[in-house]
Amino acid sequence: MDDDRDVRLLRPDEMRAAADLFRGALHHPPVSDVEWDTNPVGDCEGRTYGAFENGEMVGTTWSFATRTAVPGGATLPAAAVTRVGVRADRTRRGHLTAMMRTQLADAAAHGGVLAQLTASESVIYGRYGYGVATRGEHVRIRPRTGVRAAAPERGEIRMLPRDGARDVLVPLYERLAPARPGTMARNADWWTRSRAWAVNDGGVLETAVHTGPAGDDGYVVWTVDRGDDWVLRVSDLHAATPAAAAGLWRFLLGVDLVDRIVAYKRPLDESVDLLLTDAREVRVDGRVDELWVRLLDVPAALAARTWGDGPAVVLRVHDHLIPANDATFRIGPDGPKLVEGDPAPDLECDVDALAMAYLGDRRPSELVAAGWWRAHEPSAPARADALFATGVVPWCGTGF
Repeated sequence: MDDDRDVRLLRPDEMRAAADLFRGALHHPPVSDVEWDTNPVGDCEGRTYGAFENGEMVGTTWSFATRTAVPGGATLPAAAVTRVGVRADRTRRGHLTAMMRTQLADAAAHGGVLAQLTASESVIYGRYGYGVATRGEHVRIRPRTGVRAAAPERGEIRMLPRDGARDVLVPLYERLAPARPGTMARNADWWTRSRAWAVNDGGVLETAVHTGPAGDDGYVVWTVDRGDDWVLRVSDLHAATPAAAAGLWRFLLGVDLVDRIVAYKRPLDESVDLLLTDAREVRVDGRVDELWVRLLDVPAALAARTWGDGPAVVLRVHDHLIPANDATFRIGPDGPKLVEGDPAPDLECDVDALAMAYLGDRRPSELVAAGWWRAHEPSAPARADALFATGVVPWCGTGF
């Protein structure tokens, strides 16, 4: 007997059951009453889908609207995809594919140019056109040695009262974020959730702001785990300049009674080891994927970012899920132009591989060398490198 299957938007009264299903898929207990009351999900209402089999919910995927910075400083409307899961006894039956297809259409209908997510499993989302667009490093520091005398002096540091920190952080983050491709807008529900998670986990959030010559230019949020070793965990650190970032790290390295500092998914260009007299006190425990991006509207996404100097390339993009993206573009310093007909391309790639270069994380030439892109003209990879170059390492820095 065939199963009766369906994917549909969830009603508000079904959201908690969907949250429990997602948590179960990640081997966590159901959401508690306190967690549900302190973690608003209103921004996901009207954008949360469930997969049903014979009337029973067996999968879910959520999203909320945001904007994401691209090279050159523009921000594009995006769908932040989160809480994706299928019940363990109903996996590998096509439910995830059905939800992903429905969600991509929904995100585009809401005006999204991009969709984005962070992945618990890295082998899932490429089949739906997502590619790794930013990466980060897990950093561990034992602050047993001092900061180099020649390291940048920090500006003024002030700690914020716990109850009033959000009023300072929200406008400061909004001012800092668009300077780096990959950063995303944070809505009110995100700020409430981020602080509630720490409280529910038993942590106490502390916040410090860095002030440079032009005013407030960075901040850091952290907690301290008090066990056999006292571990300072950096949960959020953004800075407008390398000097502001160095000042914040100099401050953290001087916090008393701390045996170790850990920070996860930090940007690849954040070289804390260069601040210390003994660089070996900094260990990188891993380099990992951070933000996965799906280009929903390739022409609009290509037109929104800036491009480097150099001769143009003809790029063929393949997209088996969104036919309008399956096209050929001539990309030059003045941007992309759609090429009609069936011209011979210099380069071609699938839409997930395009996302890997779109924000500037990967050079086209290294993607060609690894087989993600295909080159049909010998000079094309170098020309594409010059065009896709950003001069800024992309990074998101926001968990969701």
